[in-house]
Amino acid sequence: MKLNNELLRTRLARRAAGFTLIEILLVIVIILMLAGAMVVFVLPQQKGAEKNTTKLMLAQVATALDTYRLNLGHYPSEQEGGIDALAKKPTFENERMGEKWQGPYLKPGTSLDDPWGNKLRYELVAAASEGEDKSALPYKLFSVGPDGQPDTDDDIKHGAETATEENSGR
Repeated sequence: MKLNNELLRTRLARRAAGFTLIEILLVIVIILMLAGAMVVFVLPQQKGAEKNTTKLMLAQVATALDTYRLNLGHYPSEQEGGIDALAKKPTFENERMGEKWQGPYLKPGTSLDDPWGNKLRYELVAAASEGEDKSALPYKLFSVGPDGQPDTDDDIKHGAETATEENSGR
């Protein structure tokens, strides 16, 4: 009887000492389900975060452009380096204009690339003619978006939401 009790304890101890194959597979399935849920919920959030980051970056550059215009009386032209004139002093033909430059207008280390590695685009627009929206910005500031192609639906433009919100009565 004593031998049977010891044998029974030994068998129970062996069973309790490790995990069965079913237990291991169950843990793996649970981990895979959690990983799948993360992919489903986190990746769309990342795309939204990249777009929001780009919108904030465009707003920051627009503020720097406005400050540049206040100091020099005009927005930077292509001859002055475009938006690069916000970070690095351009060469001016007129010394008085060079003295007005109070930059850099962007914080040191500020990248002019969007989250997808594309350079932000800046273009001066001709003055509004009669019948056009005179409150429109005299420049276009935008990112080409994730596809890297201009003039597509995924482009992120500065000022586009503001005009839409004002027109919709917000």
